[in-house]
Amino acid sequence: MRSYTRIVGTGAYLPEKVLTNQDLEAMLDTSDEWIRERTGIRERHIVAEGERCSRLAEVASRRALAAADIDPATLDFIVVATTTPDQVFPSTACFLQRRLGIRDCCAFDIVAGCTGFVYALGMIDQFIRTGGIKRALIVGAEILSYIVDWQDRDTAVLFGDGAGAVVVEVGSEPGILSSHLHAEGAYTDILQVPGGVGDRTRNSYIEMRGNELFKVAVTSLSDVVEETLKANGMQKSELDWLVPHQANFRIIQAVARRLKVPLDRVIITVGEHANTSSASIPLAFDLAIRDGRIRRGQTVLMEAFGGGITWGSVLLVY
Repeated sequence: MRSYTRIVGTGAYLPEKVLTNQDLEAMLDTSDEWIRERTGIRERHIVAEGERCSRLAEVASRRALAAADIDPATLDFIVVATTTPDQVFPSTACFLQRRLGIRDCCAFDIVAGCTGFVYALGMIDQFIRTGGIKRALIVGAEILSYIVDWQDRDTAVLFGDGAGAVVVEVGSEPGILSSHLHAEGAYTDILQVPGGVGDRTRNSYIEMRGNELFKVAVTSLSDVVEETLKANGMQKSELDWLVPHQANFRIIQAVARRLKVPLDRVIITVGEHANTSSASIPLAFDLAIRDGRIRRGQTVLMEAFGGGITWGSVLLVY
């Protein structure tokens, strides 16, 4: 009998502080109208001073574990997708493991930019399909406000903080149907934080070539959706929901238009959350499950694009 990876619980966490476009007007040469027209963003959540990525991950994880009614001690694997870890090492996943009081399970971080959660979900699916593990916690958590230059209006308006988590386990009923993961290192410089270990002379904030990124994102996301549908012998009309990375409303709109998917079948949270990188898909997915839009038995396509560049998709039956 074929084994599937099933999502059995979801959770999310958004910091209490909300930074609106009107707040940014007082900080930058920008306006609410300019931001909304170009991005669709109205507000974003920002962590309290000193708050760490592992704490955001912990809150989201505990909510996912509670939704699944699962004891954390029964987890075989913890993966945290993040570009803003607590430290260079140990991994944020190990800090999360300690916060959850778990002993002796595999724990590590994955860095794939905004595609990190999709990468992690696709990877864990392979472990479960081959019988290596039975249950895992997958988290996307980011504190992008720590790596945003708040004097740069082109990037400062785009990003927010938050975490989303899912618990997955082996099951006999359809769950994840396929994952499709890609990267193209030739585009490393269109979205990056140049500063790194041993090189403090370079900028340690997000740098982005927006126009070029937009074009590559729309093409890559559209192509990976077509690839996913073809691999599963499906038509676009058979999708119940598209859950895209929440980078920019114009990108979401352009991809939906190109795929002829109506916006009322797309989960969109960018207006309230802004771009939370690897946290954006699990945040949107959790919201849509808890408000009743996504229901058991429905087919969901997650797709993301991020620095690397990386892009990918996961097709699943919830």
